[in-house]
Amino acid sequence: MDIVVVGAGSLGSLLGGLLAREHDVTLVGREPHVGTVTREGLAVRGVEQFQAHPAARTDLPSGGDLALVAVKAYDTADVAADLADCAFEACLSVQNGLGNETTLAEAVDYPVLAGTCTYGARLLDPGVVEFTGRGAVALGDPAGGRSAVADDVAEAFRAAGVESVAAADMPTRRWEKLAVNAAVNATTALARVENGALAATPGDGLAAGAARETARVAREAGVDLPTDRALSLTEQVVRETAANRSSMLQDVEAGRQTEIDAINGAVVDRATEPVPVNETLARLLRTWERGRDRR
Repeated sequence: MDIVVVGAGSLGSLLGGLLAREHDVTLVGREPHVGTVTREGLAVRGVEQFQAHPAARTDLPSGGDLALVAVKAYDTADVAADLADCAFEACLSVQNGLGNETTLAEAVDYPVLAGTCTYGARLLDPGVVEFTGRGAVALGDPAGGRSAVADDVAEAFRAAGVESVAAADMPTRRWEKLAVNAAVNATTALARVENGALAATPGDGLAAGAARETARVAREAGVDLPTDRALSLTEQVVRETAANRSSMLQDVEAGRQTEIDAINGAVVDRATEPVPVNETLARLLRTWERGRDRR
């Protein structure tokens, strides 16, 4: 399969490196990462250690079999506009937050798949990505139901050793992921702690509150996400990724814009009743972003 990874950051680079062992992969990202990968290949460290040799460039190619979108949620609109001029057979979003698939689908005339990914990654240096934790990719029609396109993509991913499943329940899976991200990302970013700290500090109460509210908003939106399920998934992620630094924490530490609008902000925007925990977390991160911008 000819796969173009749009957004060769931490996760995009890891998935691209894994997939390049079986498929023709092109990483689309920024310098100096792209230049290093072009000259020396992509070094994968951590859980697995190997050297991959995907193509790399800073601009989108004209098309391919699959556009694998891994950019930050705030860049989705720009990427969607660029993809509208490309000829792909399908597009798969593995991004955080809600709304990305809708933005992509409004721009392109080929199928858009929703995806969730639990692989852990961290970009160490240009051309070097750390594989911090094994996971799985679930993908399917954003509206739910079976998808022949998703079946083909999942099969291609599995051929490269990327654990994948074509799922008929993507609306539920997306809200489950949102509940975990709303609970873990903002809390760890504000407290400047690894995920595991939420299991042993007052932060776990704050994280649990965000997960509870997200489950309620999901049900308001017509998705059956029990509160117990949202809490158990959050506890599982905290336990299994205890040593990980969340993507939002990494953004804050690097002084970058966060995805707060697409995560906790998305919960607030879709709520019909007050969601004070998510609103507080969103306001605090937005205040930090404004302070960063003023420097």
